[in-house]
Amino acid sequence: MPTWLNEADVRELLSPTALIAAMEEALAAYSGGRVTQPVRTVLQCGERSFFASMPVSMPEVGALGAKLVTIFPGNAALGKPTHLASIAMLDPATGELLALMDGRYITEVRTAAVSAVSLRYLARPEAKRLALLGSGVQARSHLEFLRRIHPFEEVRCWSPHPDRRRVFAESLESVLPSESAREAVEGADVVVLATASQVPVIESAWVRPGTHVIAVGACVKGAREMDSDLVARARLIVDSRAAALKEADDVTIPIGEGRFGEDHIAAELGEVISGARRGRTCAEEVTVFKSLGLAVEDIAAAQLVYREAVRLGRGLLLR
Repeated sequence: MPTWLNEADVRELLSPTALIAAMEEALAAYSGGRVTQPVRTVLQCGERSFFASMPVSMPEVGALGAKLVTIFPGNAALGKPTHLASIAMLDPATGELLALMDGRYITEVRTAAVSAVSLRYLARPEAKRLALLGSGVQARSHLEFLRRIHPFEEVRCWSPHPDRRRVFAESLESVLPSESAREAVEGADVVVLATASQVPVIESAWVRPGTHVIAVGACVKGAREMDSDLVARARLIVDSRAAALKEADDVTIPIGEGRFGEDHIAAELGEVISGARRGRTCAEEVTVFKSLGLAVEDIAAAQLVYREAVRLGRGLLLR
């Protein structure tokens, strides 16, 4: 009989430390060709609403499953999450359903955990100042996970909503609100872009040499957070070449403008982890990690949850 795990179960069973390690292993396996995963299928369900299907097979860890995810920005006005998801885990030997679980929290934290891995491999060790652009769920989770990897002496935040920005800064330890995106970014060593913007929120001129930029907010066609100058200037690392060249307007728009070709993608993060390709090449280099989110990340996280649920006897059996 399959097991149902709600968000409260997932939160309790998923260890942040184990999640970061699992994301590192999953990305290396993906880039090493040791998993089977197509680029997700995305359906547009309105002007800015999307429904995506994300299946993957991971033989090395005995995982098979899929995430169904929706992005409905209008939910914010209803007091509901804009990103919702469900994850199905299947028996890789028989195809039988093992578990269904809420995927909203997994989507939130696996994104931040992957960004933390990028910080480990691409940021300068002496990085001191962090800038967060965005004041929502992803900004909050990124601050938590990045601090697990690296201590920052200063954290600044900005979002286009002054009230949310103020509440965000006041609710977190040692976070300073900035009046503009430029004020937050200038002088920062690490910049996280976690906005819902459809147009660039950061300009290359604001980004000093040696900065590591983590771009996670624009995850569907029709949205971008970086100007073309920044992407062209930077050493560009992605989670998936195939996905970036299909879904990431931060990458495809500059290519369409003739700023660079597909070979401007220097590496996938999994290739950097395995040592197959170089990450940062010098201290003065600007690095950009463009994250779209992969099924392999979701199912690796869900596998952690499911194994803990079995060990502890958690969840509701579906009869």
